[in-house]
Amino acid sequence: MTDEIYDDMALERIAKDRFGLDIAISQVIVRNIEVSRTGTATVFLTTKKQLLVFVHGHSKLLLSDVKKIITRMGLKAELYFPPKGQPDYFDAVGRSKFREVFPGRGHISDEDIIFYRTLAPYNPALVLISEVKQGEIYQYDSDARGEWRTAAKFAYRRIKTS
Repeated sequence: MTDEIYDDMALERIAKDRFGLDIAISQVIVRNIEVSRTGTATVFLTTKKQLLVFVHGHSKLLLSDVKKIITRMGLKAELYFPPKGQPDYFDAVGRSKFREVFPGRGHISDEDIIFYRTLAPYNPALVLISEVKQGEIYQYDSDARGEWRTAAKFAYRRIKTS
């Protein structure tokens, strides 16, 4: 019980230090489930009823890796939080990677960097979830058929308000 409280406090501190978010965890849905051979994730609800996923790994993770992990967990992402103090982090990295590949291009549009922004390093990652598809959250399991099995049953859909 106390280890779980310390884990929750550590998640709140990481969200504040790394992403600039002041959150309070009200309920942890799944804690430290495997999402790859080297990565783990924690899915939790804040006191404002926002569903967040914290993903971290021992190896390098890119934005594309995190997107694939979120999809395979049966979740629909609404927002990938950039690092604290860098609101255009993914676009800046995408433009940099695009310039490495095409050094002669002058004007770079947002459509040009769609792929290259997914090459941004993103470990740890914090993702705001809009929906749990089919009411199940999946975790990686190399022994299971399809390599993913149900970790928890949880129904959630974020209703957008203006």
